[in-house]
Amino acid sequence: MSASSVARPASAGTRPAFGRRKIIDRVLTYGSLALVSAIMMMPLYLMILISFRPADRAFTYPPDLWFTYFTLDNYPDALFRLLPFSLYLRNTVIIASLVIVGELVACSLVAYGFARFRFPGRDALFVVLLATLMVPFVVRLVPLFILFQKLGWINTFLPLVVPSFFGTPFFIFLMRQFFMTIPSELVDAARIDGAGELRIWAQIMMPLSKPVLAAVAIFAFQNTWNDFLGPLVFLQKAEVRTIILGLYGLMGMFVEWHLVMAAVVAAVTPLIIVFFIFQRFFVKGITVSGLKG
Repeated sequence: MSASSVARPASAGTRPAFGRRKIIDRVLTYGSLALVSAIMMMPLYLMILISFRPADRAFTYPPDLWFTYFTLDNYPDALFRLLPFSLYLRNTVIIASLVIVGELVACSLVAYGFARFRFPGRDALFVVLLATLMVPFVVRLVPLFILFQKLGWINTFLPLVVPSFFGTPFFIFLMRQFFMTIPSELVDAARIDGAGELRIWAQIMMPLSKPVLAAVAIFAFQNTWNDFLGPLVFLQKAEVRTIILGLYGLMGMFVEWHLVMAAVVAAVTPLIIVFFIFQRFFVKGITVSGLKG
């Protein structure tokens, strides 16, 4: 009897055990992830649940975790009677749109320079750029306020929009990492054909960088939409307030919580919609950006 024929039953016997162990591991993994996801989603679910309940049923005991009591009156009351929601939404969309444009243009240009240009001190300058990530916004807040006050920009969108046209270090880092994954032969061939650097950036690098551009756009949109400290300091008039400031003012009015929850749900809905629409590009941009350093 050969050695291969002797070993055959042993390997055949271990194969089903290995398959069962793999299935058990997968069930435990997905079960744990589902449990953690349910725990993390519970506050959002309760917020949505309370937003659809009448005032006398907002909080019940024992707790009712289903839509037993349902009404749509909370949203018109919160968004049109208590808040000028359309005004706050327009202001936030304007600011977010301009910030996205500024971040994409400025960060992509700087990232292209760090990824494709060779000059003395490039790596040291890039390290200095990354070091600025450790400087919190509150440290720069007072100098920025004095500067913008001298320029007459207080109570305008400029203090929230103009800095984005000078780039953000984290977004520059993401784009630089992605640009380095693009074959350099494409850039060299374009230079041989006589294309300038701006044309290479606009017609080669940008069309090939849609995933990281989507990731940066989502990050910029989310940061702008959720920004509270910047608008609180720079926007002091009611007509230029953003959604977050409107929600803060609503909570200070001591209104009932079912109206506050309705306003919060309406405020976070655009974030959720944008993320799910661009989720594929977002995940791909984050993943590929970390492949090459």
